[in-house]
Amino acid sequence: MYTLYGIKNCDTCRKARKALDSKDVPYRFHDLREDGLSADLIEHLLERIPLMTLLNKRSTTWRNLDALNKDDIDANSARSLMLEHPTLIKRPLLDTGNGFLVGYRDSDYDKLTG
Repeated sequence: MYTLYGIKNCDTCRKARKALDSKDVPYRFHDLREDGLSADLIEHLLERIPLMTLLNKRSTTWRNLDALNKDDIDANSARSLMLEHPTLIKRPLLDTGNGFLVGYRDSDYDKLTG
């Protein structure tokens, strides 16, 4: 079973959920705000996804960070920031068991099967 990480009120996450539902693909939804984010989960993600791919620099949360946090970003500071602000993780994030789909593209989700 897949795991879809996201935020329930995110429009792009809704598109991903709708695409999975329409193809009868079984998945579990993990809301990054409600279900939380652990240091172990961040490590798991960073072992498989490059930091700059995982970090959502287009988010409102990123834009609202002070320049000091943004300018000197490295793996350690990014881990801390993502724990404090789960919305810094690019979403939706789909764990297929064989890899991750970061963000939503119709063509990627069209290839999934239930």
